[in-house]
Amino acid sequence: MEKLSRSQEDYLEEIYVQVLKNGFAKVTDISEALKVKKASVTSALIQLSSKNLINYSPYSSVTMTVEGEKIAKKILKKHRVLSKFFGEILKLDNAAEIACAVEHLISDKNLDKINKFVANSK
Repeated sequence: MEKLSRSQEDYLEEIYVQVLKNGFAKVTDISEALKVKKASVTSALIQLSSKNLINYSPYSSVTMTVEGEKIAKKILKKHRVLSKFFGEILKLDNAAEIACAVEHLISDKNLDKINKFVANSK
């Protein structure tokens, strides 16, 4: 699988969060959550569907494929670990924003180090 763009990762993560909450995601809800136009969401959904990461067809709900869910879980884990690190440990004002940016750049090895640090800081 080719590497996803930052934008594609953000869409996949948001779809996964909505699927966890509702069992599916809708274009309107994704648009509102990510503060983007519906046309942008539709374009992203087509791309993610072509990569077999989501199940999408126009005017219907969006669900995850097994592979899409696997990748989305990994992205969400990165986001949560980094949010906790930047927010609860470092107490940065813009922790969520920093976590969102760093989650796309950090290696699994470095994330594991941060995760261990966060776990030992309790």
